Amino acid sequence: MALLSFLGAVQQVTGSSYLVETHDGARVLLDCGMHQGRREEEEGNRAGFAFDPTTLDAVVLSHAHIDHSGLLPRLVASGFNGPIHATDATCKLVELMLLDSASIQEKDAEWENKWRARLGKPPIQPLYTRIDAERMLKLRVPHEYGETFEAALGINVTLFDAGHILGSAIVQADVEDFDEKRRLVFSGDLGNSYSPLMHRPTPLHEADVLLMESTYGDRDHRDHDETIEELADILQQAHQDGGNVLMPSFAVGRTQDLIYYLGLLYQQGRVPQQRVFLDSPMAIGANNIYSLFREQLAVDATWPGVQIEGHLTHIEKWLPILRATPTPEESMAINRFKSGAIVIAGSGMCSGGRILHHFKHNLWRNECHLVIPGFQARGTLGRAIVDGAKTVKLLHQRIAVNARVHTLGGFSAHAGQSQLIEWASNFQSRPELYLVHGEREKMQTLQQALSNRLGWKANIPEPGDRIAL
Repeated sequence: MALLSFLGAVQQVTGSSYLVETHDGARVLLDCGMHQGRREEEEGNRAGFAFDPTTLDAVVLSHAHIDHSGLLPRLVASGFNGPIHATDATCKLVELMLLDSASIQEKDAEWENKWRARLGKPPIQPLYTRIDAERMLKLRVPHEYGETFEAALGINVTLFDAGHILGSAIVQADVEDFDEKRRLVFSGDLGNSYSPLMHRPTPLHEADVLLMESTYGDRDHRDHDETIEELADILQQAHQDGGNVLMPSFAVGRTQDLIYYLGLLYQQGRVPQQRVFLDSPMAIGANNIYSLFREQLAVDATWPGVQIEGHLTHIEKWLPILRATPTPEESMAINRFKSGAIVIAGSGMCSGGRILHHFKHNLWRNECHLVIPGFQARGTLGRAIVDGAKTVKLLHQRIAVNARVHTLGGFSAHAGQSQLIEWASNFQSRPELYLVHGEREKMQTLQQALSNRLGWKANIPEPGDRIAL
């Protein structure tokens, strides 16, 4: 009988990885994500894989975010040489993200080794290199939504729009073993139904086993229109206080939504700031890729009242005060603005990237406003700030957190509790349901809600669990 192993994003949000095996020897990995957050979890990225990478037939990737794709170069460096299946848009985005990630791994190792040399410790190797990432990128096989393909003998896969970010997919795997057919559905990350750019997650109706994300399994998001009004109020208050607005943001998905909302408010005359800085080379590149796949966007190839005509021209018309700052010199020049600026920079959980430099110059200022528009995993700097830390350590300094901190849950790219339950309710027969991609207490809340509202039993697997399909 076919088997499914839970290898990552089990009772935690990051590190997505699940292995499907058949009696005939077929082995397909669903996602190969990086662990992010607490140090002990991130150290798991350097551990060996729980399987022999050389024995895998294929990888199926749900979407490009690093917590789903980030260990693919390491997998290739460890001997995997098979196809990596994903949507066409994900294949484009993953190139942008993993080449950047490889550069970060190399720079981090170089920095770490300088300190280790002074302490007389042996050097470490980067988690993976740009060469590893480039080798991995040659293995990509793009697919359209709704296209069925054979990932391995007896395992046929179809990808459906998950509505989370551009190219994100729900993975349906039809597995045949001993003349028995079983359907596994992995939700990937399901999108928020109120996303301005993404379609609603595709409803599916048949599954024997269902893996469903539970990132926001404990609550619904704040009303969407109220969140837009809250953002407008924050911008006005920051203007009155004479400070800047900082927005740490994921380069793919969240940034594009934020630009949309800021443009919406700008068109209404409700953005008093002088300039919006997009201080993320990756986000700038992601905007270009979004333009290439504009037919997949829910806005039907236009921003309201603005025709898309190649790359960033539509965004510049929609939000004329937006300025992209791809170079380090342009990024540093932003610090001349003591007030009147909105800065969108990576990373989304404040764990690295250019947002840290803007924290250094602004976080200690009472007049600064910090907008947290997305989920912050345990152990991240963003989570510490949201949880009320009075000081934080960044760039080898301790900085006071005097800025006003705002969380905007209504802009999440993930489905909230009711949206998760609504999507699950489309399955006509009750599949064997397993909750993944969530912190344990959030899973338990969703588990109870599914029982109360649908009468469904939801299982919470343990890391390393293996079940029969």
